[in-house]
Amino acid sequence: MASSAIDPTAPLDPRLAGRLAFLPRLPTKPALPPGRHALGLFETRDAILCVPDHVDPRLPTPLVVLFHGGGGHAEKILPMLEGHAKARGFLLLAPQSLYPTWDLVIVGNGPDRERLDQALAEVADRFLIDPRHLAFAGHSDGGSYALSLGLTNGDRVSHLIVSSAGFMSVQVQAGAPKIFLSHGTRDEQIGIDRSARTHARLLKGAGYDLTYVEYDGPHAYNPDVVAQAVDFFLGDFFA
Repeated sequence: MASSAIDPTAPLDPRLAGRLAFLPRLPTKPALPPGRHALGLFETRDAILCVPDHVDPRLPTPLVVLFHGGGGHAEKILPMLEGHAKARGFLLLAPQSLYPTWDLVIVGNGPDRERLDQALAEVADRFLIDPRHLAFAGHSDGGSYALSLGLTNGDRVSHLIVSSAGFMSVQVQAGAPKIFLSHGTRDEQIGIDRSARTHARLLKGAGYDLTYVEYDGPHAYNPDVVAQAVDFFLGDFFA
């Protein structure tokens, strides 16, 4: 009888470690018009893409992938960056977790990583994504997911915009994304000492290009700090 024992020397499946298959490529489908669009990939909790005015699908365009917090959804988190996307001309993709929060928070990388891969591929089929300006962003559980998945896929993601993240879970590091990390000093839900300050110390020690901002506020993103993060992301786009 064949043994069912797990070989401890076998390499880790990169998908279980959170590695994405997505790579930017030339579009093959018509571009979507300006506005919010459900991508039509999933029957429930579909990914939403916000397209600003005057995007030329033939020219490289920045993309931000924005992850909602625990118990949230795309429509709840989109106001964090949608106004900036319209004003500054970047694509904004808001995927949604299959369950109330992201798989990595519950048990590990699984269906949400797969759904993200599909959503990114659909956007790349319709717009030419600038690989030098592809960001993962999020608040609370979404910030933890953006930070963890972004460090795991830093050879695909150029920037991370992380607000009030509780943790980072990284089994494989790749690339060197630039990181904007922010947290409110009066956050009673996720204390800053055990989260952002610890994360900042570890990230600096690992050699990442880190911008770290503390602000006087509770467990909520700060609009002025978000504006700083957008400047951080787009600072060299027109250079």
